[in-house]
Amino acid sequence: MIKVYTYKNCGTCKKATKWLTSQDIPFDEHPIRETPPSKQELETMLDSYEGDLRKLFNTSGMDYRALGLKDKLPSMAKKEALQLLIQNGNLVKRPFLLSESFNTVGFKEANWAAGLTTS
Repeated sequence: MIKVYTYKNCGTCKKATKWLTSQDIPFDEHPIRETPPSKQELETMLDSYEGDLRKLFNTSGMDYRALGLKDKLPSMAKKEALQLLIQNGNLVKRPFLLSESFNTVGFKEANWAAGLTTS
């Protein structure tokens, strides 16, 4: 089953879930602010991005800027960065999609189509 973490006021999240529905792809939707991804889910996603922590962060978000993560993240330990994401769903890039064979953050229709229709 596909699991998608979204934020209700996120236009990109709405496009992503609308696309999934239009493609008749079943998915479980979870509110990212109220129930952020687990440590295991974050580590799975991190593996998909070859350990690039920055890819998991919502770098355009107010929380990211308020915490000064642009400067702190490059030298931050993986454990500390993941703990921030677990504690604050606002920091997680969305939509955040996990499936058996395809994991990604953000929504690019071509990428989702390639990843989900071949799995």
